Amino acid sequence: MKEQTLVLIKPDGLKKSLTGNILTTLSESRLEIAGAKVVKVSRRLAEKHYQHLKKKPFYEELIRYIRGELHGKKKVLVLVYYGEDAIDKVREIAGATNPEEADAESIRGKYGRITTKGIFENVIHASKNREEAEKEIKLWFKPDEIIFKLYPTEMVTRSKVKVKAWKR
Repeated sequence: MKEQTLVLIKPDGLKKSLTGNILTTLSESRLEIAGAKVVKVSRRLAEKHYQHLKKKPFYEELIRYIRGELHGKKKVLVLVYYGEDAIDKVREIAGATNPEEADAESIRGKYGRITTKGIFENVIHASKNREEAEKEIKLWFKPDEIIFKLYPTEMVTRSKVKVKAWKR
């Protein structure tokens, strides 16, 4: 079944210059990239992404991690992959969340680590299921930033909203 999934190459992956290696490994899935961008992660975005972990003792450190405060790279590479069984394919390539439990040939097995504070620096995020993928894709991307129509959209008018535009 064709589906889509969100992938984040996290700040530690960017700092270690692993982007090319990770993208090459992901290309083995034969999935299509439906959207890609580099994002400076705001606190609000980080909190929305990790809202399901808010009560965990490592939550604050996790927010600092995804925002790049621990690595000096205050950005992530955000991708949407699309195709047959995308979620399972990407999760298998990514490996277990805990780098020590990840298959040695997976992305997290090759490049991840656990800090002395117990934070999983696993270089990549991959959606767990269809519901999470939809929530995350809609959080990180606007409809026009994705080349396929993945979810229903509508035209809306929002007045008095200031946005940054290119100077003429």
